Amino acid sequence: WYNMQPFYDIENLNTYPNVDPSVDRGQQRMDAGRVYFAQDSRVDVSRAMGFKNLDIYCVAPIIKGSSKPDTYDFWAVGTNCCSGTSPDFRCGQYANPRARSGLRLMRDDQRPFFRLAVQQAEAAFKITAAHPLFFYWMQDPVAEMNAYRDEGFKYYLLGIFSFFAVNLFAVTCAVVGFSKVG
Repeated sequence: WYNMQPFYDIENLNTYPNVDPSVDRGQQRMDAGRVYFAQDSRVDVSRAMGFKNLDIYCVAPIIKGSSKPDTYDFWAVGTNCCSGTSPDFRCGQYANPRARSGLRLMRDDQRPFFRLAVQQAEAAFKITAAHPLFFYWMQDPVAEMNAYRDEGFKYYLLGIFSFFAVNLFAVTCAVVGFSKVG
């Protein structure tokens, strides 16, 4: 279960096509796992921010065109892909012009640090994030989910074959040991 959990966490959430970050609110998409943003949506690297706590938790708002929404609720995230001192977001596929999708951050241990980075961005850029949602910015979230599934399946098979090898070794030792006794 542990190795397949990232796949199942995202799979159990909704997929939303054509989300407009200048109109839609985070509260409307709280159950989003995969989001396909509207045409002309992009990561606003000029409003990127980082929060350092061992790792640097980097955030940048997702906007549509040059619009300035009332609240910035959709954020692209990553770790150790910005300096934390200047707006220099380099996380995920930030430079890919065809990327306009997000895969939801599901790690509860990281969410508070990304929230602190958003609060820093709110203070620094005088913006509001009423209900921020965090996404890994990418072109194809389905391919990433398939990679999660394949990684989990790889460890599943590794566990089965490891058990088989240990079991075979134990049976072989028992057979050899009992053959010398009798």
